[in-house]
Amino acid sequence: MKKRDSFTNRLGFILACVGSAVGMGNLWMFPTRVSLYGGGSFLIPYFIFVVLIGATGVIGEMAFGRAARSGPVNAFGMALESRGKRKLGEALGLIPMVGALAMAIGYTVVMGWILKYAVGTFTGATLAPADVDSYAAAFGGMASAFGNNGWQIAALLLCILIMMMGIGQGIEKANKIMMPLFFLLFVGLAVYIALQPGAVAGYRYIFRVDPVALKSPMTWIYALGQAFFSLSIAGNGTIIYGSYLSDEENIPASAARVAFFDTLAACLAALVIIPAMATTGSQLDQGGPGLMFIFLPNLFHSMPGGSLFAIIFFVAVLFAGMTSLLNLYETPIATLQEKFNFARVPACLTIGIIGIVVSICIQGIVSGWMDVLSIYICPLGAGLAAIMFFWFCKREFVEAEVNKGRDKPLFPWFYPLCKYVLCPVCVLVLILGTLNGGIG
Repeated sequence: MKKRDSFTNRLGFILACVGSAVGMGNLWMFPTRVSLYGGGSFLIPYFIFVVLIGATGVIGEMAFGRAARSGPVNAFGMALESRGKRKLGEALGLIPMVGALAMAIGYTVVMGWILKYAVGTFTGATLAPADVDSYAAAFGGMASAFGNNGWQIAALLLCILIMMMGIGQGIEKANKIMMPLFFLLFVGLAVYIALQPGAVAGYRYIFRVDPVALKSPMTWIYALGQAFFSLSIAGNGTIIYGSYLSDEENIPASAARVAFFDTLAACLAALVIIPAMATTGSQLDQGGPGLMFIFLPNLFHSMPGGSLFAIIFFVAVLFAGMTSLLNLYETPIATLQEKFNFARVPACLTIGIIGIVVSICIQGIVSGWMDVLSIYICPLGAGLAAIMFFWFCKREFVEAEVNKGRDKPLFPWFYPLCKYVLCPVCVLVLILGTLNGGIG
């Protein structure tokens, strides 16, 4: 039997998982929510939920993937095989697999925007507009139907070329380069902003604790959503990366490192963006693409050294986005390899063609496309994965898989915590997202 590709070492796996988790949610949503929901009043519940989800969902999905040595389709099939329902399990596994492909396609549109702006920081095009209305008009033209075809195709081709090289030589090496550079660049930005007049007001804003905000249910709801989606539990990407792990790897320790560095990335983004806004007397009250492609470029335009700041910022964002895109596309590519015996390169080409065609067609509706996925499909995939592993697999099996590579067993209440808390939390995220139009 042909040996399955895998990560070459623990560092490569951790950086790949960190890369999958660090994305636009960390960069254009987290700082905004810190600003809107009371600074430290938001951070307190956010840290609580990061610990909860990291200690349950991230560990569970990594261990589930390693146990099945496959993505969600075969993993779900394995979970239901003892009940004589393997085909049903595989059918349910298609939900997070298709969700990963759909999310990757939507993310491809965003990566086209990021690539265009990153290159534009070197040519001067990104900071060329004169005022915020001009930045809005430029972004609106790019984000319209068929408005950014070339850059979008270029971003996806770069992703597919990396993926053709496999797990160890492609995804792992790319993350070993891009993730350390991302953190170094953002630390440099944070230091630069700290030296600017007025930045202290931004730090006060971040670390204040507003008792009213802390008591507000919405603070806790959006903190839950931020932690849940930031840690990338959706029944697909973390499972497939876990499937490439050896039995010698300590999954709980790896999950803790992933949660730590993902949270560090989010906090770095807040420490850059909120004080940067404060230097001009502005308050951060809008997240999403508008923040990154309209308001921040307009801010950089007026800052001392803004051209250099913009280069570093958008290059770092490009690294974060590309590592997330690699993870999203890996699940459908691996499924073609596992279920239809595709070789690696044909599988990448097939998914790449689908990605190019569909992403070009959805440019004008990408916001609604991503909303549907984040509100319904991602929490549904996470919930199904948790149910499959913690309800349909036997406790002895689950604990044995989680404890592989450890010197001593994980805490005894891990299994009941996952079974009776994580699974309802996934359902809660689905319900809250539906009621609030998304919390991720």
